[in-house]
Amino acid sequence: MNILQINASARRATDAEGSVSTRLANELTAGLLAASPAATVTVRDLAVTPQPVLDEAALGALFTPADQRTPEQAARVALDDALIAELQAADTVVIGVPMYNFNVTAQFKNWIDAVARAGVTFKYTEKGPVGLVTGKKVYVVTSRGGIHRGQPSDQMTPYLRTVLAFLGMTDVEFVYAEGMAFAAEQGLADARAQITGLLAA
Repeated sequence: MNILQINASARRATDAEGSVSTRLANELTAGLLAASPAATVTVRDLAVTPQPVLDEAALGALFTPADQRTPEQAARVALDDALIAELQAADTVVIGVPMYNFNVTAQFKNWIDAVARAGVTFKYTEKGPVGLVTGKKVYVVTSRGGIHRGQPSDQMTPYLRTVLAFLGMTDVEFVYAEGMAFAAEQGLADARAQITGLLAA
């Protein structure tokens, strides 16, 4: 089994400090490894190596035929290619992403824009788009300052379900660490209980 862990916080994590979503994603990945010791793990930490934004220059590179790209354009496309290759090679994907201003972080949106490529990770058909990144189990570990799960303010969960399904990933489980701004210990305990339940299943 190949596990891809994507840390999508703007902050790094240490054992007991920094990004909560990354710390919990680390714990979930450790649990998966305990169950499958032969598994390999690839960690993509977007706080350490941020993916560039999809801007006009990047679009120009993507829409230029590969044999006509400048060295700069080829280097820019290669950054996206690396993320796509990691995703395609994974059997299980663990995403640690906090809620910032009611949705995903800019770091994770840049990752989505990098891996969503027509003809590679999805295709358009007469019956609508079809995701090409299939057969993967996805865990999304998200931390929030307030309580949003199941509320209209949680625009993040439906967005992630939509974009992951668009790419072909429909087997998605969520872990929520909520109330971190005022009840952090309870939020962590609840999230860890959810992780334990998922691993047991």
